[in-house]
Amino acid sequence: MLRLFVISCLVGVLALPAAARTRPHYGGTLHVETEGDPWQRPGGLARRLVLNGLTTMGPDGSARPALAVEWKSENDDHRWQFRIRPGVHFQNGTALNSSNVVASLVAICGAGCPWSAVHAVGSTVVFTSESPLPNLPELLAGDVYLIGIPSDSPQGIVGTGPFQSATGLTAEGTLRLTANDNCWQGRPFLDSIEFHVQRSIREQWLNLTAGRADLVEVPAEQLRQAHDQRLNIVTSPPVTLLALTLSDTGALSNPNLRASIAFAVDRSALSNVIFQRQGEITASFLPAELTGYAFLFSADRDLNKAHELRGGVTPPTLLLGSEGGSAMQLAAQRIALNLHDAGFNVQVATAGTPQHIDITLRRFILESNRPQPGLESIFRAADLAIPVLDQTPAGLYKVERGVLDAHMVIPLLYVPRAYAVGGRVRDLLLSPDGVPELAGVSLEDAP
Repeated sequence: MLRLFVISCLVGVLALPAAARTRPHYGGTLHVETEGDPWQRPGGLARRLVLNGLTTMGPDGSARPALAVEWKSENDDHRWQFRIRPGVHFQNGTALNSSNVVASLVAICGAGCPWSAVHAVGSTVVFTSESPLPNLPELLAGDVYLIGIPSDSPQGIVGTGPFQSATGLTAEGTLRLTANDNCWQGRPFLDSIEFHVQRSIREQWLNLTAGRADLVEVPAEQLRQAHDQRLNIVTSPPVTLLALTLSDTGALSNPNLRASIAFAVDRSALSNVIFQRQGEITASFLPAELTGYAFLFSADRDLNKAHELRGGVTPPTLLLGSEGGSAMQLAAQRIALNLHDAGFNVQVATAGTPQHIDITLRRFILESNRPQPGLESIFRAADLAIPVLDQTPAGLYKVERGVLDAHMVIPLLYVPRAYAVGGRVRDLLLSPDGVPELAGVSLEDAP
C-alpha cells in the first residue's frame, strides 16, 4: 500500500516540467477550486492548514509528533500521557499549553469522546479510558481532533498551523488564507492560498486549463476523462470507501432483510458503469492491499440468496439517500434497481427530503494505511463503537466478520482521491488519506 502511495505521489511531482524541479521559491498565491466547503471535515483542505493536532500521520501510517513532542501509554493502554511542545503560539499570540488543548478537545466531542476523561497535568495532557486505546496517537492525528481556540478571526477559531484565516467565505465563494510567519513548523513557501468554492468540476477544469486555477478536484468517476484531456493528475491509492449504512428500526430491524440487501447489490455494475472501473470492488472494510484477507468476504451478487433471506416478506417502501454529488445519486438509483430485483420497494430520496432514511449511501475516508487504526477510523465514522484491540490478521478478520455479519454497514467499493495540478505548482504530495499537503507547496513563478 505504501509503495503504491509513494508511486502515486511521485507521478504528480515528476510529471511537472523540468524547469519546475528547481529550488523552491517563496511567495505567490495558490488558487484552489472545490465543489464543497474546504473548512468542512473530514478532509477539509483549509482546516488542516490552519489547525494542527497533537500528532500527525506519517507516510507509513504511524503517528508522528506535532503539538505533542512525545507520548507514552500506561496501564495496558488505559492511560496515556502526551507532553505538549513548548514555545508554540496560536495565530493570535496565545501560548499553547495543556489547559487550552484540553479545552479544545472537550469542546470537540464532550461526552462523546472515545476516552473517558482528559486532564491537564503540568505540561502534559492525560487521557484515561475504561477500555484500552492502543491507537490513540493515530486517532489524535485525525481531522476531528485538530486543536483550536475561539477567537474573533473570520472562522471564529485560530490554530497553530502554517496558514491563518484572512477572510471568511465571501459572497463570491472565496476563502483566503495567509502565511503564518511565526508558525512553529517554519514559514510556508506560499504567501497565501485562495479557495474558490461551489465550483462545478467542469468549471474547475476550464479554469485550470486557462491558468486561473492551480489545483482542482478530479472525482474518481471522471479520472479516465481527465487523463483523456491530458490533465496533470496526482492520485492516491483507494482511500475512499463507498458503503451502505442501514437503519436498525422499522422493517430493517429484521436482520434477514438487511442481509438480503447485502446480497442484492451489484457492486460490479456500480464499479463498471458509474465509477468507470476506478478503484476496487470490496465487501471488506479495509482494502485488500492492507490485509490480504479481503477475498474471504464475497463481493458477488446473489439474487437467489437475497430472495431466500427475504423469505417472501415484502417490507414497506424503503427510502434510500446518498451523500455527495451526482455520481453518488446515480449510484443510489442503480442500487434501488438492484433491490427492486430482490423484491424490495425502494424510493430514492431527493435533496432536502425530511422523511426517515432507511438506507444511506455514504463515503468513508480511510485515515491510516495501517490496518488497525485504519479499521478503527472507518468504525468511528460509521458510529460503530467497536474497539480494535488485536492487530494480527486473524484478530482483524474476526472483528470485521462480526461487524459485517450484522449488516448494519455494507461495504461496496474503494475509490481513489485525485486532483489535477497546474504547471507552476511544485512539490505537491498527498497525505495517507489522500488530501493534498499544501503547506509544502511552492510556485515556480513566485517572485
